Amino acid sequence: MGWLAFALLSAAAAAATAILAKIGVKDVNSNLATAIRTVVILTFAWGIVCATGAQRDLGRLSGHTVLFLVLSGIATGASWLFYFRALQLGKASQVAPIDKLSVVLTIAFAATFLGEGIGWQVAAGAALVACGTILIALG
Repeated sequence: MGWLAFALLSAAAAAATAILAKIGVKDVNSNLATAIRTVVILTFAWGIVCATGAQRDLGRLSGHTVLFLVLSGIATGASWLFYFRALQLGKASQVAPIDKLSVVLTIAFAATFLGEGIGWQVAAGAALVACGTILIALG
């Protein structure tokens, strides 16, 4: 499978996440819900790592790689904490699209920090995503 198939599977899983999380945070502190979710993800991810033998690569990781993976983990944790609280307070059909503004921000950050080019198609698509998000959030 190529990147597009994995990206579509990711989108489907993210959609399921929003619905399942909205149901799951109904009667629990959102931070506790995030912690429970994190333990499940941790167990699932390490299970896959061990099943594929990828843990053998741990010793080959550079300090630079570890630093940026740790920073990414912190950003992910913050995102999940905010997302679960937003789901607890708002409608899943409004919270999830706003969360997807990350697409627009990722494009801007990729251009700024990674030097990735932004053609007119990408800029137009990002503008449409932003406009769609606003329309959904206000609806």
